[in-house]
Amino acid sequence: MGAAGSADDINAMEIHHWYTKFMKECPSGQLCLHEFKHVLDLHGLTPEANSYVEQVFHTFDMNKDGFIDFLEFIAAINLVIRGKIDQKLKWYFKLYDADGNGCIDKKELLSIFAAIQAINGYTNMTAEEFTNMVFQKIDVNNDGELTLEEFINGVEKDEDLMELISKSFDLSNVLKAIQNGRRNSV
Repeated sequence: MGAAGSADDINAMEIHHWYTKFMKECPSGQLCLHEFKHVLDLHGLTPEANSYVEQVFHTFDMNKDGFIDFLEFIAAINLVIRGKIDQKLKWYFKLYDADGNGCIDKKELLSIFAAIQAINGYTNMTAEEFTNMVFQKIDVNNDGELTLEEFINGVEKDEDLMELISKSFDLSNVLKAIQNGRRNSV
């Protein structure tokens, strides 16, 4: 990093802190899905919530080897803590696009939002209401699918939708759980 790094980047002391936490929780240096759930105290999840946690894990697993290594972990932390809104929206899009076809359909958004509600308890609106509202506001060509461009442009232009998505899909609580050592010692 050195002098070329920006003030927004995670600094060396923070990286050392996160590395110590990561290695304490995962001495092998490779976090598998089971360990990911254990570190975050995510047990006894509904099928929807479990599906969401798996989708988050697979989104963080950038090289798709079935593990989150420290570089993938620190990249995820940097995105969640300091990522610019367009970076976060791209990540959200990737998370919602469960089948990886480059578009979000209503079924995918409904499923992810229901899963998130099961984990974080967000209940200001039903998953169906949320999905219908999102598609009504930002599916500009009314084809029942959101492209990355439609998603980013639509959310950036609608402050209420931006706030709702940011709050309901915020992963900072996941990082706080790791940072605070929420994992129970055996």
